[in-house]
Amino acid sequence: MDTRRGILIIACGALAREIHALREANGWDIDIKCLAPELHNRPQRIAPAVRAEIRASRDGYRTIFVAYAECGTMGQLDQVLAEEGVERLPGAHCYEFFAGTQTFAALADAEPGTFYLTDFLTRHFERLVIGGLGIDRHPELAETYFRNYRKVVYLSQAHSGELIERAQQIASRLGLSFEHRFTGYGQLGTRLATLARGTAPAWQT
Repeated sequence: MDTRRGILIIACGALAREIHALREANGWDIDIKCLAPELHNRPQRIAPAVRAEIRASRDGYRTIFVAYAECGTMGQLDQVLAEEGVERLPGAHCYEFFAGTQTFAALADAEPGTFYLTDFLTRHFERLVIGGLGIDRHPELAETYFRNYRKVVYLSQAHSGELIERAQQIASRLGLSFEHRFTGYGQLGTRLATLARGTAPAWQT
């Protein structure tokens, strides 16, 4: 008798709120394991952490899927996933799969010096960016880090006036112009919906 559970999503912690919301809204029978979003500050640690979670969970699930994009791992994550036989979300980063590949490419071409925000990054900007980069302790670093940026584009997943205001304040603080685009869940929603319906292979036995 196969006692394994169905689907496990190994996810970036920056996507936790969105994946839980999608699960609840759609009634998906999936389990979610989120890794620390701070791994993005050290992307070389993402692939080993994902591999460890895959191997720790493999015997307990029939299907495993990784809710990360490439996320600056320089190919290391894709190598791990190829070796483990597990799929991930499309694209180079969450900005791409939220906005869609063509839309993101157009935004990047229009202004290469763009700093992107999502709902998660807007909520946690102080902790992950200001604190994570040491700007809270050394304010002069802000000019160094953001010298080549010209614009903030906020790609929002939820309709929230409060978050739009926060994103505008971030842009003003950095001395950058501001643009808001509502993306919803983008390819995160469509890819997980396909998986939850059982029409995607991911990793299965």
